[in-house]
Amino acid sequence: MAAAPEPGEPGKGKPFKLLGILDVENIPCARDSILYGSLGSVVAGLGHFLLTSRIRRSCDVGVGGFIVVTLGCWYEFHCRYNYAKLRIQERLAREGIKNKILYESTHLDPARKQTNGGGSSN
Repeated sequence: MAAAPEPGEPGKGKPFKLLGILDVENIPCARDSILYGSLGSVVAGLGHFLLTSRIRRSCDVGVGGFIVVTLGCWYEFHCRYNYAKLRIQERLAREGIKNKILYESTHLDPARKQTNGGGSSN
């Protein structure tokens, strides 16, 4: 039988899903985007309320601010771009390591050609 995790220990329970569909733990950049969106919502709604004193319109502006900031952070700004750039760098490094292992100590090894570039005289 599996023991229940202690109160202070992180356990492998159900993943946290936002609105039942967005798995915040496994989707890259989702957590940061949601946090930035909620902050943008508060700033936009509160700022609009302080300027106009219209409650309903301020709530609408807050929801719009949440959507714009969340999608902007996720798609347009650094989060998804940096994630894609990191994936490309990892793929290039993996290919380089694979080629190094594959061609090491063969006549196709580029490092071997550089050291024996002077030619040998017999």
